[in-house]
Amino acid sequence: MRRTDRLFDIIQILRDGQLHRAQDMAETLEVSVRTIYRDMDTLVASGVPVQGERGVGYMITEAISLPPLTLTVEELEALNLGMAIVAEAADPALKSAAQSLADKIDAVLPERTVRDADKWKFAVYPFADAVRGFGQMPTLRAAIRARQKLRLTYHSKGDRITTRTIRPLHMEYWGRVWTLTAWCELRDAFRVFRVDLIQSAEALPQMFVDEPGKTLADYDPNL
Repeated sequence: MRRTDRLFDIIQILRDGQLHRAQDMAETLEVSVRTIYRDMDTLVASGVPVQGERGVGYMITEAISLPPLTLTVEELEALNLGMAIVAEAADPALKSAAQSLADKIDAVLPERTVRDADKWKFAVYPFADAVRGFGQMPTLRAAIRARQKLRLTYHSKGDRITTRTIRPLHMEYWGRVWTLTAWCELRDAFRVFRVDLIQSAEALPQMFVDEPGKTLADYDPNL
């Protein structure tokens, strides 16, 4: 079960206003009690009105007014851009509200394991960094759909600027930072690029087709 689905199911269990033990929820959802504890911490941090403690039980203390939402990538991008704009405003209350909303969204996004995650530090990037990447989104998305090669100018680690030709394969959202998974012809290997560090993206006339070892399924069969 995806973490997003499990968090939703936990909320449904707690909606009756009764006290529920972590052990009972763990058995219902077929996960460990430790997983339930982590999920409850996530729900509390994201603003869900939950009270309780480990070893006693949990309950929702007030009604949740918003129904569950299913967002498309474009809708999530629009919401993210709106938060980024508001977070750059001078009003401290608006800044705080944007940060709080972003934290709630981050808390329920699908959980994925990212190689070298500590180096990315997704959750602490300021909104201004995310804003820089939005200008490249239309070109990147169009190239993925058309299976068209791109020429990227990229700000690599160590403050190096590199230019490379890539086969764009997939985009993902990691808590206010978008990434692009691609086959890099410069490195002859898969690479994951932070979109906010792409300085320019130029669509090339060359198209690409699936080749063994260079497809998204080769990079991650679960995508």
